[in-house]
Amino acid sequence: MDEPETGPLRRCMVTRDSLPKEAMIRFVLDPAREVVPDLAGRLPGRGMWLSARADVLERALKRGAFAKAARGTVQLPPDLRARIEDGLKRRLRDLVGFARRGGQAVCGREAVREWMQSGKAGLLVEASDGSANERARLVGNRGFAVVAPLPAEMLGGVFGRDHAVHVAIAPGQLAKAIQVEAARLAGMSAAPPPPAAAPRRKGPPKGGPD
Repeated sequence: MDEPETGPLRRCMVTRDSLPKEAMIRFVLDPAREVVPDLAGRLPGRGMWLSARADVLERALKRGAFAKAARGTVQLPPDLRARIEDGLKRRLRDLVGFARRGGQAVCGREAVREWMQSGKAGLLVEASDGSANERARLVGNRGFAVVAPLPAEMLGGVFGRDHAVHVAIAPGQLAKAIQVEAARLAGMSAAPPPPAAAPRRKGPPKGGPD
């Protein structure tokens, strides 16, 4: 905690790696000395930084890294990891909402396809519980950046719908911010990458039909 919070890099108190702060989670102590995740990096107090990875957080908890960094007793909420994940999901929902209100986002297969074909799409936000095959058919080999951090119900709520599976975001700072938060969420949830689409079979295998 004695290291100055200046410059583009921060040191992880577990791995000791110096990383861009966008790839990390900052924590501070509240007046009751409870550890609070500062996902926006704006809360007052000296920060404690961890790589945005679930395994690093688990190591920090097992080794008492927060108490060592704070040089004293700290209160650790039992749901700390869940608080981080929920907070990152809310940040992602808000960022997609900002994009929608600014005319920088559309949802729905046809609207997204039109943006992709016209060059308006800089990022595709896919529902985490959507079909991998459907996602692959939409994206194809176009080389678009794709993230899948939120369930369809949460994405749909941004657009006033019951659910949304496909969302396109225009190129720019909001698209970059969504990618950053999606990467932090993936690391903290230890979620595997979106599954690859199953290859399409062109006919029955040798030996007869299925």
